[in-house]
Amino acid sequence: MPANVAAYAKRHAVIRALAAASANLGAFDNDRYDAVTITGILGDEETLRVLLAAGASARLVTSIHYGTALIASSHHGHPGVVRQLIAAGAPLDHVNILHWNALIEAVVLGDGGARHQAVLRALLDAGADTRLTDRGGNTPLDLAKTRGFGEMVKMLESAGAC
Repeated sequence: MPANVAAYAKRHAVIRALAAASANLGAFDNDRYDAVTITGILGDEETLRVLLAAGASARLVTSIHYGTALIASSHHGHPGVVRQLIAAGAPLDHVNILHWNALIEAVVLGDGGARHQAVLRALLDAGADTRLTDRGGNTPLDLAKTRGFGEMVKMLESAGAC
């Protein structure tokens, strides 16, 4: 998993060299993370740009929860990464084994602040499905109301969520 180490260390030249040598940029580590997911967790927009330009995929199902880089970056509140992943074709409405998607993670694991609101805006602008629910049948709107995230509630309602 040299690409994972290079991504974590922000070694762009190494990533380019690995890609030129046909290395697997989507290799998983023991936690099923690939280099793109690592950048999503870290919020590293520049390394993500390098990986995507080198041919890495934003579409992989990763992590022990069978999520995606988009879900991970939404959880951590990285709107720039979220926008890049959406533009690169990340599966917008993928649901992991916890029965959460990127919208739900932005609310449930977010703090309701500006970064998570920007993530929510990016997902809504991209057309994320606001009707998908968690295992308990709660929509992102229900969850935002429960958590007292007034701005997120307004955003979801403006997007037609119910």
